[in-house]
Order: sequence, then C-alpha cells, then structure tokens
Amino acid sequence: MSTPDTQRPRTGADILRTALRRNIGAMAGGTALMGLYQAGETAFPIALGLIVEHALRDRSAGALALSIGALAVIITTVSLSWRFGMRILQKANTTEAHRWRVRVAACGLKPVARDVDLKSGEVLTIATEDADQTADIIEVVPLLISSLVAVLVAAVALGLADLRLGLLVIVGTVAILSILSVMSKRIGTSTREQQARVARAGAKVADLITGLRPLHGFGGNHQAFLAYRSVSTEAKHQAVTVARVNGVYAGTALALNAILAAAVTLMAGWLAFVGRITIGELVMAVGLAQFIIEPLKLFSEMPKYVMIARASAERMALVLAAPPVTTPGTERPAPGGDLEVDGVRYGTLRRLKFQVSAGEFVAIAAYQPRVAADLAAVLAVRVPPDAYEGAVRISGRDLADLSVEAVREHLLVNPYDAEIFAGTLRSNIDPPGTSRTVSEAVEASMLTDVVALHREGLDYGVRDRGANLSGGQRQRLSLARALAADTDVLVLHDPTTAVDAVTEQLIARNVAKLRRGRTTVVITSSPALLDAADRVLVLDDGVVTAEDTHRNLLAGDEEYCLAVAR
Repeated sequence: MSTPDTQRPRTGADILRTALRRNIGAMAGGTALMGLYQAGETAFPIALGLIVEHALRDRSAGALALSIGALAVIITTVSLSWRFGMRILQKANTTEAHRWRVRVAACGLKPVARDVDLKSGEVLTIATEDADQTADIIEVVPLLISSLVAVLVAAVALGLADLRLGLLVIVGTVAILSILSVMSKRIGTSTREQQARVARAGAKVADLITGLRPLHGFGGNHQAFLAYRSVSTEAKHQAVTVARVNGVYAGTALALNAILAAAVTLMAGWLAFVGRITIGELVMAVGLAQFIIEPLKLFSEMPKYVMIARASAERMALVLAAPPVTTPGTERPAPGGDLEVDGVRYGTLRRLKFQVSAGEFVAIAAYQPRVAADLAAVLAVRVPPDAYEGAVRISGRDLADLSVEAVREHLLVNPYDAEIFAGTLRSNIDPPGTSRTVSEAVEASMLTDVVALHREGLDYGVRDRGANLSGGQRQRLSLARALAADTDVLVLHDPTTAVDAVTEQLIARNVAKLRRGRTTVVITSSPALLDAADRVLVLDDGVVTAEDTHRNLLAGDEEYCLAVAR
C-alpha cells in the first residue's frame, strides 16, 4: 500500500548522527566563528595585561594608542564572529527541527499506520517539542568546542605566566565536568519522563477537543475535566522535579566554576606577592579568572543539553522506527467494480458476508452502532487486512493485495464524524482543487443554503473543526466533500443524523440521483436513505439477517419497522 521506509532511524543515536552529518558544513562554519569569538573574548584580558605591563614600563603614548587599536580590533572580532556564528547555527538548527517535524508528521499521516502505542496528541508533542530539542544538538556541539577553545587558550596563557596556573585551570575543568556528567544522567532520565507525561496530557487534550460536543450533550464534561486534571497534575509534578534537578545542576556548576575562578585569582595573587609573576601578568590572570566563568558555565551545561537531545531523539525514534502495522500490496482494482465482504470476522462482525454490484445503491441498516462502526473501520482500511478473518474485495481483488493509494482513489469511506478544517467552504469540499463536481456536490448535499447565506459564497471562511458552523452544516459540508471526490465506490456512514427530516429527504433523493451508475453504500437508519436505496441489508449482531427493499421490509419485518420507523 506504500513503499517501505528503508531509511528509518532505528534509535535516538541514529537520529542525532543523521542530524550532525546533515549539518556538518554549517556546524564547521559556526564552530570556526564561535571559536574565534571565544578566542577574542579570551584575548581581551590578555591584551589588558600586556597593556598594563608595557604602559608601566615604556609610558609611551604611541604604545597606548596601538594598544587601544588592538582592543578595538578584538572587540570588533568578538561582535561580528558571535553575530554571524549564531546566525549560521540557528538557521541550521531551525531547518533541522523542521525536517524532523515534517518526517514525524509524515509518519502519522501515512495511510498505513505505524505499530506504536502512542495517541495523536503524543505524536503531536513529539513532532514539535521533541523535534526542536533534538535539533538543538546542532548548536550544542559547536558551542561545546568553542568553549573548550576558550578554556584551552586561557590555560595556555596562564601556563606561560606560570605553569601552576595553567595546570590549575586544566585540572579544575576536568574535575568540574566529571562531577556534572554524573548529574546530567539524572537530568536525562527526569526529562524523558517529563516529556512522556506532557505528551500524555497533550493526547488527553486532543481527545477532549474531539469529543467536546458529545461530552456536553450527555453531561460528561466534569468527569472529562477531572481525568485531564489528573494527567496534567502528573505532568506538573514531573516538571517541578525536572526544574529542581536542573536548579541543583545549575547551582552546582556555578559554584564549582566560581571556586575555580577564585582559586586561580588567589594563586595568581600569591605568585605576584612572592615575585613569580609581574603586575601585568597578575592583571591578565585576574581578568582570565573572571572571564573563564562564562565559557566554563557554557561548557558545563553542554552535558545537560546533550542528555535532553538524546531523550527527545529516543522519543522520535519510537515513531520513526516503528514498523507499519501491515505490509501493503501493490495491485490496483479495476475501475467501476463491485464491493464484496466475504466472511469477515472482526470485533462485533461475525462471518459477515454480502456483495454490492457495480453501480448499485445499497443501504445497510445496522441495529447495533458498534457493528456499523466496525464495518466502516474495515472498509476504510483503518483495520489491517491481516487483523481480521475473511476478506474484503474490490472488483474481485482482495483489499490486502491492493496499495492504499489505489484503494483511496477507488474507494472512499466518509465517517459520520469527519473533520472540518480551517480554510474555506471550497477548500473543505475540494482540498486538492481538482474536482469537477463541486457545484453538483453542493446541491446534492443541500449545502446551497449555507453558501447563499454568506456574501463570499464558497469562499466563506471556516474555522478549525467548523467552530462557526452548526452541526447540520458541518455534516452537509462533510457529505459534499465525499460526493465531490466522485470515487468509483462511496461508503457513507450516517451522513444525515444532524439534519431535519425534510432536508434528509431531499439529500437522499439527490445522492441517489448524483451517484446513479456508481457503486454506493450507505450505513444508516434514516428512512429516507433506506427508501432511496435499490435494496437494504439488515445487520443484526454482526451478520446479515434480512435483505429486501425498504418498503418490503417495513411491510413484512416488525423488528425492522420498530428499528427504523420514525
């Protein structure tokens, strides 16, 4: 049904390696510029020390002017290298995050679902927050290297003044990183759990938004709110835990960096006091001790960001590395064919068997709503063919042997709760903009009054989920979209439950007229649609128990009459 993704990253480490390899050029340029920035920052206290040394010794105005010029060059270099270095890295970071967002979203939108136990809200969180945090590795590595450059330049400069100062910086830096690397593991674990809980809260929000109207209908909004508050509270507690761990980490890093800077300053003061270094070298040492706190802070924070990026990459790998639920076929059905359900056993369906001939209009009256939902799910390929017994055939070919793309072109199942998207009436009816039957679909679905109600007509703006439309208008808009697709086989699931009886009667006649000669199946209990069909199949407890025209069934089947008569 689609080409298998042979380039799927298997682990979070694969994702990080791919991100780094794909941005090696930008990272090299950014590293060079950020290294130049850090070297310039380090050169500033060194230059001040040299200026003091020469000013005290030579007392020359020319030497002072030259020194000021050198400081101006250093400041300009620092400013420009930071500006352009961060521009390169942030552009690469943003671009890489976009690539992973698109890739995760593509996995969620593929016709063949992935075998991963995540809800749509969790996938949304992974495609946004986790993608951004994973792409941060593009900035982390260059900043890590540039901070290392600053520490090494400072250590070399201090070592030239006195070897003990240089060794103190190197030993202190190694000790600080060793301590913080142990603490960063706790951050990674806590962050991974926080991301999972936030994703679960996001999934709960998505579920609530989807079911908000029916929740209001039967008064379940309070219980739904309590359920969300429970999940959200868990995410809040974990966020507090992560913040506490991050606070301890940041405080420890700052304290250790300050201790090292104080140690360098005290040792330099003692060496100057005993005459081992000059006053200019003392100024340089004190300046470097103050400066070194910033790159050391940045350097010591890198393990934390690496652990966060790894945790996010591992969550993305859950989606990207998950295999498809089923192995798709490659064949295509013949155009204008029939639809056959042969001995399907799934959920509430019990060896269900029926056939709809090409060009026939058949209505299915399911006494149990769950039976109707299971049948619609099987026909819509939301259930993998290998997950149920029996077979579904289009034009004599098993659904399992067909590609999903071919099935979507040939067979459309329009659910009763179809989504309405932000845009216009026209973009909702004909998303690709290629349909030639938009006007006919609008008339058949009785959406003409909605179009006429607004001066913009079909270009009237629709809010997300059709928030500015009534329930009946949303349902007719969804029906118009299904009819405009003009597929060979159309399956409609309860397309008129939110419209009045008069409109329902008109829609039934219009659909039968518009779909004449095209295979059409309507799963419904609407008397108007049942009467418009060529024949009616009665589904009771997952099997076909009766088959005839609507009027004959009304006359001879008391149970059918009680089920569908209004």
